[in-house]
Amino acid sequence: MSTITTFTTIKGISCPDSVQAVAETRRAPAVELAFTADGAVPFPQIIVRGPAGEIVFNGEELTGDDIGGVYSVEIPAGKLGIGRYEVQFEGCRKVKWRQAGGDQWVKAFGSFEVKPAPRPRVTTKDAKAVKIYYGIHKHMHQPYYDAANTDYWDGEKAEIFGTRRGAYSSFIPTAIRHYVNGGLPYAGLSTSWSGSLIEQLNGKGGFPGWADQLRSVAQEKTTLGNPRCDFTAFGFFHPLMALIPGRNIVKQIEWHRGIIESTFGQPASNVLFPPETAFHVRMIPALNEAGVKAVIYDSIHRFRACQEYPYAGFEEGMLPPNESEQVNPPVDDWQQLNNIWAASKISASLLRPEYIVYTDPDGKEHKIIGVPAERYIGNEDARGGFGALQYPSILGQLHDHMIEMGTFDPKHPPFFLLHSDGDNYGGGTDSYYGHNTQRMVEWLQNDPRFELCTVKDYLEQFPPDEKNAVHVEPGSWAGADNGDPQFMKWFSRYDQPYSPDLNSWAVLTALQNCVHAVEDSQPGNSKLGEAQRLMFTAETSCYWYWTGQQNWDQQVTNAANKALYILGGDLDAAVQNDKTGPTIFAPWVMPENPGGKTWGNHCLKDAPREATVHTFVYDIAGIKEVKLTLRCKGKKAKTIKPTLQEPYPSETGPARTADHVTFELPVGAGDCRYFITATDQKGNVSQSALERVFLA
Repeated sequence: MSTITTFTTIKGISCPDSVQAVAETRRAPAVELAFTADGAVPFPQIIVRGPAGEIVFNGEELTGDDIGGVYSVEIPAGKLGIGRYEVQFEGCRKVKWRQAGGDQWVKAFGSFEVKPAPRPRVTTKDAKAVKIYYGIHKHMHQPYYDAANTDYWDGEKAEIFGTRRGAYSSFIPTAIRHYVNGGLPYAGLSTSWSGSLIEQLNGKGGFPGWADQLRSVAQEKTTLGNPRCDFTAFGFFHPLMALIPGRNIVKQIEWHRGIIESTFGQPASNVLFPPETAFHVRMIPALNEAGVKAVIYDSIHRFRACQEYPYAGFEEGMLPPNESEQVNPPVDDWQQLNNIWAASKISASLLRPEYIVYTDPDGKEHKIIGVPAERYIGNEDARGGFGALQYPSILGQLHDHMIEMGTFDPKHPPFFLLHSDGDNYGGGTDSYYGHNTQRMVEWLQNDPRFELCTVKDYLEQFPPDEKNAVHVEPGSWAGADNGDPQFMKWFSRYDQPYSPDLNSWAVLTALQNCVHAVEDSQPGNSKLGEAQRLMFTAETSCYWYWTGQQNWDQQVTNAANKALYILGGDLDAAVQNDKTGPTIFAPWVMPENPGGKTWGNHCLKDAPREATVHTFVYDIAGIKEVKLTLRCKGKKAKTIKPTLQEPYPSETGPARTADHVTFELPVGAGDCRYFITATDQKGNVSQSALERVFLA
C-alpha cells in the first residue's frame, strides 16, 4: 500500500516555451500546465499572468494525483490571446491555506509565449487593395445664455456671434466646393447644428443671408447620390441625451428635424451626432423610436469594451474600464500612434461602423449602427486640419499596421470620423476649410490608400452585419474631462456636501415629471407649449459644463420655476388625473469601480468594495415606493430597498426638486445588472434602464 506524504518541494514543472495561435481566431489552442511535487499538496495552485491580467486555477480546477504528486490544468482553447505569460506554480503545506505563513508556501516559476500564426506574405498588389475610409464632422452650437428668457441679448453675445460669421455661413460650402472640384467621388462632411443656434442666427445673432450658401451646397450629391453636406439628427437644445428621459430624446430630435428642413431646405439625416458625443446604450430604444439609423460615438469607448483592453493607466485620463463593460472579444492589433497626442493604444480593426446592442430589463434587444469618431486623430484634426494633422503620416501608421497584422477586412474596411467644433479653435478657422482642405484634396488625389467618404456612402457600400452586434462603454469625447463612462463632467463636486450639478439634475427631474404629467392628462392644454420649451431649454448640457459660475448654476432652476408658474393650477388637476409614473434619473454608482481602482492624489488607488447606487426620483402625486432589482450572474435576483430617500438640498430656490435616493450594493457579487422601479401614490409604475456594474 502506498503512503501519502505531504510535500516539501516542487521537483519539476511542465510549461511549453511557446504555442502558436490559431490563425482564424488569433487565440491560443488548449495549453497544458503541470508541476510535480515530492508528495501530496494540500492546496495546489497555478497562476497565469499575461496581457489581460491574472488567471488563477486551484481546487477542482486542477487535476491532481496525491500519490504521484502531479497537478495539472488544461487552459481551454481561445482563453489566451497573443502575448507573453508568466506562470507561478505553487502549493501550500496547510489545507487551511489562508492561515498559512510565507514559509509554508512552496513556489516555482515558468513562462511561455503565445505567438501569432504565420501570415501569408503581403504582395504589392495586396497592399494596394488595403484602403482606409474616413469622414469629417463639424459641430455648430450656441446655447441660450438665459434659459428663462431667450430674448436676452447684450454686446457680449453680439461679439460671440460676430466672430463666427464665416463658420455660420461660408466655411462649410467652401470645403465642399474643394471636394467637388477635386473630383472626390464620395467626399463630403456631416455637420450638427443646434436649434438654439439656428434660432439666434434667425434673430438677433444673425446677419443677412447667413444660410444662403448652406442651402445651396445642401443640394450637392456624392457619386452615390447622398448629400455631400449631411445635416445630422441632433437634440434641439443640445441636451446630454444619455441623462434625459427617452420621451424627451424623441421630442428634442423631432423639434430639431423641423428647424433643419425649414432652414437649409434638406431633411435632417437619419445619422445622429449626440451632443458632446455623449452616448449610452440605454439611448438606443429612444433613438430607434425617433427614426435614427446610426449614432456617432467616441472610439475609445469601443476599445475599452473589449476583453484584454491594454489600459494605459493614470495617463489615459480615465479609470480602468469596469469589468461589466468588457464583454466584446479581444483583438490583438493594438498600436500606439506616434507624432500625435495619444494617451492610449487604438485598434484599426475596431474603427468601423458596427451594430450596437442594448438589452432592456425585460430581456428585449435593441440595436442601432454605431459610427466611431476617432478620439486622438480627431482631436489633432481640430487643431487646424491638414498640416496641423499630418494625414499621410498618421493615417499611414494605421494602414501599415493593418498590413503587418493582416487584419484588413475588405467587406468592412476601416471608417471613422474626425470630429470637432466647427466654430472654435483651429477647426473653426477659414484656413481649415479653405487652404488646408485644398491641400488635403490634393493629397487624396495622389494617394489611393485613403478615401474621404460620407457616413451614408460608406454604409451603402459596406453595410455592417446586424448579427454581429457589440457593446460600447458609456462616455463622451475627450474634451469633457476625458469623457469618462460616468459623465462626471456633468456631476462636478458630486462628492461634496453640495453639488450645483446634482442640484440642477434634481430640479430638472421634478420639472420633467410635472410637464410629462400635464402632457399625459391634459394633452390639449394651451400652456403646454411654453412649458415644454422651458423644459427642453433647461436640458441644455452647457448649464452643467461651467459649474461654479452662479449664472450657469442657476439656469435650470430659473427655467423650471418659470415653467411651473406657467402651468400653475393645472398641476393640481394633473395630480387628480395622474397617469404618469415617477421620473427616474439615470443612476450612477460610487465608487465607479467597486473593489477596483479610483482616483488618488495624482495617482490611482484602491477603491472601496462597498458600492452605492444614486438616483433622483420625483412624482407629482408623491412617491409610494422605490426599489432596486439586482441580477448577478449565477444568483437569484435580489430586491434592495433605499438607504436614503429625501429631497436634494438646494441653494438655488427651486419650486420643486426630486428626492435623492441611494441603495447599498452587496460586496463581491461579481458581474451584475440592475434597474430601479418606482411607484407613485396613484399606483403608476416606472422602470429605469438596465444598468451594469461589477462588484469585486
